[in-house]
Amino acid sequence: MALFSNPTPISLSLRVLARLLSYPDTQLRADLDDMRQALLSEKAIAPARLEELDALINALARGNALDNEADYVEVFDRGRATSLHLFEHVHGDSRDRGPAMIDLAQTYEKAGLFLGPDEMPDYLPVVLEFVSTQPPTEARAFLSEMAHIFNAIFNALQQRKSPYASVLGALLELSGEKAHPVKIVADEPLDTTWEEPVVFDGCSVKGQTKPDQPQPIHFVKTDAAKTRQSAAATAGVPL
Repeated sequence: MALFSNPTPISLSLRVLARLLSYPDTQLRADLDDMRQALLSEKAIAPARLEELDALINALARGNALDNEADYVEVFDRGRATSLHLFEHVHGDSRDRGPAMIDLAQTYEKAGLFLGPDEMPDYLPVVLEFVSTQPPTEARAFLSEMAHIFNAIFNALQQRKSPYASVLGALLELSGEKAHPVKIVADEPLDTTWEEPVVFDGCSVKGQTKPDQPQPIHFVKTDAAKTRQSAAATAGVPL
């Protein structure tokens, strides 16, 4: 784990990176100028990486909206190597994934953050929204624990020549780590894993939402015990 002394605040940058990894809908496109200014004002990201992020923002702002949306789906929702659900890279389809989901959701709850009914706790934009609420030292330490996953996704995105690689590169650098090459194993497209099983040949447990659906982030703050229980139960649904 990397150590940091007198770290630069990174909260705004993390929120922008979370948004950049979200589905490029109309609202995101409307927010791009503000997101650019937030990155420039906080000065937490190195200039060279900022140039790359600026190019991505320009592409999202000036490119054809339908093409950008289709590209996002193709990049993030059609293969495991670039999945933004972090536990895909750690637990795959193992039974360990369910308890890990619950533990992560409980971490959010202890910080006073509760997931919306359709949110999964391991979705990277959600994780970054949570990390952005933490003090700089704790935030960077949290990121460093996930750096190996960021690096794997970064390499996969670079292999695809995707401009989204700049976002994962920025996350690596904010965590105090550097990107390094890793072997990318060709995987089965996620569209195939969402297919229904043959009748009486077992049940499907892979995926709970269609891969081409946008995944907005909705944290809800509440002190009501009933709501806490409902949110935890929702986040703990095994995949």
